[in-house]
Amino acid sequence: MSDSAREEHASGLMASSYLMLEAEIEPEVVRTGALKSEKRGPTEPPQFYNPTAHRAVAHAVQISPAGAVTRQSARWPGMAVEIIQASRRGRVDYRYCANMHMLVVHDRGARHDGCTVVQGLPRSNLQDCSRKLVFVPAGHEYHDWHEPRTLSRTVFFYFDADPLMSPRSALSSASLGPRLFFEDAALVETALKLAALIEGGGSDHRYAEALGVVLAHELARVNVSRDSALAPISGGLAAWQRRKAVGYIEEHLAEPISLAALAQLVGLSACYFCRAFRQSFGMPPQRYQLTQRVERAKALLAKHAASVTDVGLAVGYNDASAFCTAFRRVAGLTPSAYRRSLG
Repeated sequence: MSDSAREEHASGLMASSYLMLEAEIEPEVVRTGALKSEKRGPTEPPQFYNPTAHRAVAHAVQISPAGAVTRQSARWPGMAVEIIQASRRGRVDYRYCANMHMLVVHDRGARHDGCTVVQGLPRSNLQDCSRKLVFVPAGHEYHDWHEPRTLSRTVFFYFDADPLMSPRSALSSASLGPRLFFEDAALVETALKLAALIEGGGSDHRYAEALGVVLAHELARVNVSRDSALAPISGGLAAWQRRKAVGYIEEHLAEPISLAALAQLVGLSACYFCRAFRQSFGMPPQRYQLTQRVERAKALLAKHAASVTDVGLAVGYNDASAFCTAFRRVAGLTPSAYRRSLG
């Protein structure tokens, strides 16, 4: 995409409120052309680069200021990987729009302030991004800016959108929609295993490519599973409406969400949206959010790392009594009893 075309496209996105306000973008943040990648024969192994090397993968995420991070990258036919480690504090901007799918794995990262936007989804100001995932389909705009509270470590995976080049074509047949700050333990585990192999400078290139294929299939599985869960139901919301509503609830799980906000998100009146949502999910939106809060609380309680009060705060309850009441209404027992039941 040329600079002029990209600027025109970005202007259209701003008009539809999918990108950040112009005032939020630092003046020195500029878009540059795609980074060049070295050509090599089809039988050559993937190349592992030094973190401080100037060479990088093609169509890589653009970072400003460039000196705020170190980058280590590797690539092979159909796929590329970048491990990006913040080296100093201060605002950092990430931008991406290319003809490759991008998976962002936040290994660790917490920010004082910031905003993440993927074209087609509501923006997110999530502060603790650790172990969270972002998926940007080919051709979609991505912009993230943050002022870090801790030095972040993020891994970017780029998959060729061409069915002939994608790893075993795993992603060519999947229905790929943008996703912002979702969780999947298996996907994270495979991604970080591949990143560790690259960081270690291992010589087992076939293993690296095999892990890349597994990662592509895991990503396709996540998308297919979600699309199946969001299949159209007669009288209910359309698949894209369900996807947007569920994604927004997941992202704002610990916050109050108004019925009007959800209805506006999918272009319906509040009354019609509530009826259609109930038809699709078997419960009203508020009940759905409550159920998801309790499921998140169960996962946190199982880790035994936080107190019941802290778990309640994490899922949006400032009052421990209110949290216990809500949890018991959904799970049938108190948070403490549930934790004891896990042994």
